[in-house]
Amino acid sequence: MDCRLAASRTLTPSCSGPDVANRIGWRAAFEQNVSAMNNEAANRIRHRGLLVTRRQRRAMSLVTFGVIVCLIAALHFAFWAVRNPHTSAPSVEQRLPSVSYNRFSSKNSEISEARIRADLTAIASQAKAVRTYSSTQGLELVPPIAAELGLTVTLGIWIDKDDARNEREIATALALAHRYPNVTRLVVGNETLFRHEQTAAGLAAFIRRVKRDSPVPVATADHWKFFLEHPELVDAVDQVFAHILPYWGGIPNALAVDDSIDVYDRLLAAYPNKKIVIGEFGWPSEGHNFERAKADPISQAVILRNFVVRANARAIDYNIVEAIDQPEKLFEGNVGPYWGIFDARLQPKFSWTGRIADPNYWKTALVAVMTGLLLSLAVLALPGTTIRQAALLSGIDHLGGHWCADLLMYWHTHYLLAGETISFAIALPLLLLLAPVLRSRVNEFAKVSFGRGPRRLLKLSPPIPAARSPKVSIHIPACREPPEMLLQTIDSVALLDYPNFECVVVINNTPDPAFWEPIKARCHELGPRFKFVYAENLVGFKAAALRLALAQTATDAEIIGVLDADYVVDRNWLKELTPAFADPNVGLVQAPQDHRDGSRSFIHSAMNAEYAGFFDIGMVERNEVNAIIVHGTMCLIRRTALDTAGGWSSDTICEDSDLGLSILEQGWRAQYTTRRYGWGLLPQDYLAFRTQRARWAAGAVQIVKKHWRQFLPGTSRLDRNQKREFIFGWLSWFGAEIIGVAAAILNLIWVPFVAFQVVAIPDTLLTLPILAAFLVSVGHFTSSYRLRVAISYQQMLGAMLVFMSVQWTVASAALKAALPAGQGYFHRTRKGGGTIVRRSPAMMPEAFLGMLLLAGSTLIYATNFYRYIETDLFAAVLLIQSLPFLAAVALVWLERIGNRKTGTSSAPPIGTGAEVI
Repeated sequence: MDCRLAASRTLTPSCSGPDVANRIGWRAAFEQNVSAMNNEAANRIRHRGLLVTRRQRRAMSLVTFGVIVCLIAALHFAFWAVRNPHTSAPSVEQRLPSVSYNRFSSKNSEISEARIRADLTAIASQAKAVRTYSSTQGLELVPPIAAELGLTVTLGIWIDKDDARNEREIATALALAHRYPNVTRLVVGNETLFRHEQTAAGLAAFIRRVKRDSPVPVATADHWKFFLEHPELVDAVDQVFAHILPYWGGIPNALAVDDSIDVYDRLLAAYPNKKIVIGEFGWPSEGHNFERAKADPISQAVILRNFVVRANARAIDYNIVEAIDQPEKLFEGNVGPYWGIFDARLQPKFSWTGRIADPNYWKTALVAVMTGLLLSLAVLALPGTTIRQAALLSGIDHLGGHWCADLLMYWHTHYLLAGETISFAIALPLLLLLAPVLRSRVNEFAKVSFGRGPRRLLKLSPPIPAARSPKVSIHIPACREPPEMLLQTIDSVALLDYPNFECVVVINNTPDPAFWEPIKARCHELGPRFKFVYAENLVGFKAAALRLALAQTATDAEIIGVLDADYVVDRNWLKELTPAFADPNVGLVQAPQDHRDGSRSFIHSAMNAEYAGFFDIGMVERNEVNAIIVHGTMCLIRRTALDTAGGWSSDTICEDSDLGLSILEQGWRAQYTTRRYGWGLLPQDYLAFRTQRARWAAGAVQIVKKHWRQFLPGTSRLDRNQKREFIFGWLSWFGAEIIGVAAAILNLIWVPFVAFQVVAIPDTLLTLPILAAFLVSVGHFTSSYRLRVAISYQQMLGAMLVFMSVQWTVASAALKAALPAGQGYFHRTRKGGGTIVRRSPAMMPEAFLGMLLLAGSTLIYATNFYRYIETDLFAAVLLIQSLPFLAAVALVWLERIGNRKTGTSSAPPIGTGAEVI
């Protein structure tokens, strides 16, 4: 029997000699296999334990954040409960002595009998009499219908400059007064002097004429001041119908009744022998403020109930204006339609007895809290959220829910006026686009301020002496670059402390040998590791040059490094970053861009600080979910990842970001470090900076058009966090700038209509979100820079100025690229040298828009004589919207002033112009 077989069956086989040795070797191998199997089983158990632990932690986090979300919702509900504006006022049990009744109609139409009957039926439940303002156009039916319902009528005679109409009004009113005994008074003219339709003498003549034929007392109605100023008018009437409207006097709500009674007493003292009637007293339930008077439903109920009780106690004869809301009453602005005690559907707007409360209050509260709670559920899906971060985001979501509820109730409680319909139709789509931008910025602010800090930044380890150094091929594309600048870059590469690299320099579309012969000579001097490639008439932007470099790359190169022609690199760049590729899932490693000429001027310092914010804030946060934006310098790419992603493509003008996204879509991981390993040159001047930013914006739009299908479910290996980061990143950048420019232009169109009160004033629901977005942006910028970017306050302010100033540049470039036939142009960014290209600020679109917005803000504020809050907020919005445009103009002026001081030439140096490849 074979000893190996025996060994498999018994522990004491009867074998000896060589077979024993074989058996011992086999047994050792058997025990090793058993040990390996045990280790594998242990690893599986350990892995399952880790999975269970992670699931438990995730479950605990969900519970914790669920509690936070519910707690914020409870606090939101408590806010509504504490804020509940219910109040009390003296009850009014009896019907009102009189209310104003009017229905607006066009000159060629009359109010129908059915409409009048329905209106007066509702009024009869609350009042004993009605006051009309005209006796024609259907209102001649009021006396007979009122008589049927037991109402008396104070019949109005409309007097204006139309003599024919005046005659019809007088004849009709006298006939009705003689025919219907429920007509108790005639009122000749309504605010005729106030409207400058007649003189006091002319109006008095009309009054005396009517008195001669009237069977009832005759009065005229006007603002109370006109009766004190025109005693001759009082002499002509039987009764004084004084309009006392504290709202239009700008009287604070709390003083409205007292002030009105004081005015009545002044009239009584001035004319003790005349019957003084308060011909109009009222308060609107909605609309703009008038100086210190504010319109709201609770104030209307409180003021009217207090006034009626006071007036009844003193036996004052009065008339409440008005019975029914008039949505067509637009000549008083957006407050005109809301003076009624009934709404337009003939429903009472408040109760005359008991507690006063807003009937829609708790509906609004419930919608606000539930919407906020629904929005804040997104907090549960955010990875790595802290308690403070979750609380802040949930609170912001509830503010959004509050706004949504107010918007819903606005449409429920307001009439669809022409101006408001237009303003809401234009503004709401923009605000709905602005909402995710605002939420994204708050999210980044919360992560930077209250998050756990970056955890995924590349950790640099001391190099292992015996570790393998993969071969790196460094590619430097150049086109018409100053030789001295490119030579600095090549020399810094030659000094790299790394044993296994090559450098491929590609100069294309540069016919002047003075630009490329020194480069060729230096590459030859540096030996075979430096390859020089020259190509003329190369088509395809920078990507074509990089493809050419890739074709010249050594076959054993595993990593491709990309450098811009102006970058001087740290000698440890490759030594410290290539170890990251030991992880086979890493497809690329990105280091930040930095610049070595930031101290040249204030403008350059500000530009450098603005760049630093992106690399130290935005890129760090995107790196946490493996969603960084790849930049075509200081970048190391695994050659395999580059090939699987399709290589460098020329169908976008931002080939680097395009390739980076393609690599991520293939499932590769990206690594990022905030340590600086290279320093380039800043754009030569502000115009070059704008040119660069326009190219980036257009390229980003091209990338969206190219890759949007990869964001659909199941089309790529991007996870939901990566998709979210890219989508919100694009929306927050060029999307926000497009929204900002569009909103500014639309508001400019709106300015004359608001200034001259042609349409309704934009409601605070539309202006407050814009102000909030501005404050959030400033807070986000300031706090994030102070926490993450090591710069001074002066540099931070400069960075903010630069960031704002490119709104028009980004928006216009993105819009052009978004068009179906939109193509981006690859403009080289001018760098190096000491020259500035002058551009007149007066020729900039930003100057035109900025000055118009500033002038519009000034005009709106100056013409707001009665200090409407909504109007002042609109003026503030215009001022804020002017800042990005004025910032661009200011930077141009600052640059020109700096050039004059330093004596910088205005002509660009040869080879550094903004050529189009």
